[in-house]
Amino acid sequence: MTESPSIRILVVEDEPQIVRALRINLKVRGYDVVAAASGAEALRLAADFHPEVVLLDLGLPDFDGVEVIGGLRGWTDVPIVVLSARTDSADTVDALDAGADDFVTKPFEMDVLLARLRAALRRGPRAVEDAVVETDSFTVDLSSKTVTRGGDVVHLTRTEWGVLELLARNCGKLVSQREILKTVWGPKHERETHYLRIYLAQLRQKLEDDPSRPRHLLTETGMGYRLK
Repeated sequence: MTESPSIRILVVEDEPQIVRALRINLKVRGYDVVAAASGAEALRLAADFHPEVVLLDLGLPDFDGVEVIGGLRGWTDVPIVVLSARTDSADTVDALDAGADDFVTKPFEMDVLLARLRAALRRGPRAVEDAVVETDSFTVDLSSKTVTRGGDVVHLTRTEWGVLELLARNCGKLVSQREILKTVWGPKHERETHYLRIYLAQLRQKLEDDPSRPRHLLTETGMGYRLK
């Protein structure tokens, strides 16, 4: 009997036997399943497949699962249930702090995992944004945290990326000065509006075709900024 037809699940796991067991148990219940065996493949599939929940192993061959969580949280609030053989509480804390919703320790009972999965799905629909934001001048990949212009990767400082990421996640929408300052610099800097003038100017120099006449990184005087 199908429990949840059409619900999309991304399984990120490099152990074939576990992937096979998950595929069988999830598909028989009507879930639509795709699997990734590495972190890079997981981020690519997440952008293409737009899963409604992710089952993620932390021990991946290319990079740590916590980095995958960070990559996903750059552009989506999809529920993430971590599967891991690690029993150190620090690993659990790291995963949850990075944005995971739940943590299941291996080996696990399938019935328990399915219950955790249903609980994650019951938290309601999550906003899924486009992983890639394209303009005529540059492209922002929120999953891999990279910016390209004319096919070349543009180096941004951590703060420049923080500002651009927030604008890209709200592409087309006005983001207030206060929200940017609070998110990127912290609550103690909500009045430091000169920070924004400096960093938007730097971003325009790196990304706009004509920084003096920006077409994409726009200022709404006295209110905030918008990525168009």
